[in-house]
Amino acid sequence: MTLAGKRIGFAMTGSHCTLEKLLPEIQNLVAKGAEVWPILSESVQTTNTRFGLASRWSEELKRITGKEPITSIVEAEPIGPKAYLDVLVIAPCTGNTLSKLAQGITDGTVLMAAKAHLRNQKPLILGISTNDGLGNNAKNISILLNTKNVYFVPFGQDDPFHKPNSLVAYFPKIEVTILEALNGKQVQPLLYSYF
Repeated sequence: MTLAGKRIGFAMTGSHCTLEKLLPEIQNLVAKGAEVWPILSESVQTTNTRFGLASRWSEELKRITGKEPITSIVEAEPIGPKAYLDVLVIAPCTGNTLSKLAQGITDGTVLMAAKAHLRNQKPLILGISTNDGLGNNAKNISILLNTKNVYFVPFGQDDPFHKPNSLVAYFPKIEVTILEALNGKQVQPLLYSYF
């Protein structure tokens, strides 16, 4: 299987320090022939940080994908009834997003996109980036690891001595995670060593 012709939603949430790392991954999906729909959380849409202005992410995604980003619950809801995505990736997927997904809360653009997409029983892929993955969010990761049609990009401790609870996905594994998920499989190994 290849990515050519695959319709991929790519949702970004507010782990602002990792947004830059995801642009080449999205470019790779487009270069492999995928049609990519960008989706932005409210935090990514509105928060200027030392990692970049909010407007930059929208502009870059439009340039890479050729599509206007989905930026509201109203725009995200048709993903369900129109069923136009083969797979939805949330990367970075923050601890806040993880916890709401695990508890069925739909109060933002990305969460509505995920809910709408999952109703079609198609793969949802999470590329986590959370400072409390081995703390408060461990239970939510566990719930989602056991949720039908939810798959994870391999992840590991990015800084175990200074941030021992922090977990971050290894984003270069997004493509292979998508390919495996489209076949109903979790890519392995799931745990990635940064060291």
